[in-house]
Amino acid sequence: MAAVREHGVRPADKPEDKLWEPGDYMVILLNDNYTTMEFVVEILMSIFRKSEAEAHRIMLDVHQRGRGLVGVYPWDIACTKVDQVHIEAAKNEFPLRCIVEEA
Repeated sequence: MAAVREHGVRPADKPEDKLWEPGDYMVILLNDNYTTMEFVVEILMSIFRKSEAEAHRIMLDVHQRGRGLVGVYPWDIACTKVDQVHIEAAKNEFPLRCIVEEA
């Protein structure tokens, strides 16, 4: 028999809540033929807080391989970073694109 609380009300029987760790998502910068290398480096340093050396390395990956891994973040942060890239690119009239992929 279930325990009765002080006012004659039983606590509701409910399954245990399971907590899930949020998944990680990769932010990938995509190459295009119009965005300047300097602008890509600037974006990497300002939005993603990369050092100048790391920003140059990622920019070269994007330029040579067509895409470059910028970082791994929780879903909401990854989406925010992608939005920031697209906003800054549009302000500067560049077609720079960034995507999110599951890690």
